[in-house]
Amino acid sequence: MKAVMTLAAALALAACASAPQMPPDMAAKVKAIGPVIDPPKTAALYAPLQPMEPYQGVKVTRDLRYGPDPRHALDIFAREGLSSPAPVLIFVHGGAFVGGNKRAPGSPFYDNIVLAAARAGMVGVNVTYRLAPQHKWPAGAADVGAAVKWVQEFVRAHGGDPARVTLMGHSAGAVHVASYVAFPEHHQANGIGIARAVLVSGLFDFTTMKPGKPDEAYFGSKAGTAEVSSLAGLLKTRVPLMLAYGELDPAPFIAQARLLNDALCAQGRCPRLVYLPGHSHMSEVYAINTGDASLSGPLLDFAK
Repeated sequence: MKAVMTLAAALALAACASAPQMPPDMAAKVKAIGPVIDPPKTAALYAPLQPMEPYQGVKVTRDLRYGPDPRHALDIFAREGLSSPAPVLIFVHGGAFVGGNKRAPGSPFYDNIVLAAARAGMVGVNVTYRLAPQHKWPAGAADVGAAVKWVQEFVRAHGGDPARVTLMGHSAGAVHVASYVAFPEHHQANGIGIARAVLVSGLFDFTTMKPGKPDEAYFGSKAGTAEVSSLAGLLKTRVPLMLAYGELDPAPFIAQARLLNDALCAQGRCPRLVYLPGHSHMSEVYAINTGDASLSGPLLDFAK
């Protein structure tokens, strides 16, 4: 009962949050797309609201290598003139395990997330990783671990504070981040290397779901098993967590966020839960760095 009451309170709190929310006209357009994952249609709504390069007042360093694979690459965004080590936000994109990138040519996504971090006085790190089916479980978690290790070793040179790192993942990226947090074998010898983690529309207990083709491509014969589910490990971690999901997320993402929230609350360790009225699986992240601070407001507050 305590967990259910906590969830209801969190939803009510999110609904009356002071951060600027989705404008009604945009809410109608996103609702017309529906509770589906449709990057092209959603991007068409939000791309005109995003700035394009060059980004005034922000230093951008592209395609730094954190490993041997061509997709072991990251971009760093930092406000010009940082005078002291700043908090760091690492973002891990989605793509159903088989696609996605930190940035597509001519697109403002996902520069928008690390750009928002830089403009808020943080150092933003945008990471890409190896894809299935060529690279199966646990390649995603291992790549996140390698990127975190790189940040710990080199982010000071870009103005970042390795003691204040927030690791954020969206969709499949949230699965990889959750797996990194949950499975200590991917951590560094001296610890996990992050102060906080943000899981946006992720999946955490695959035993409650029928595996789809992307799951089978990445997890192989282990798809749908507890062995690849992060839930048990997330219940053990001491890393503070933030969970977020949209009203128009496909049902499994909503169910999984509530499942993890309730399980943590049952232990007396409620995460920060952010419910995003009117938002879909893609609009929640495409809206970051626009006037809609539904997610960016609580995200930057949590990360800083």
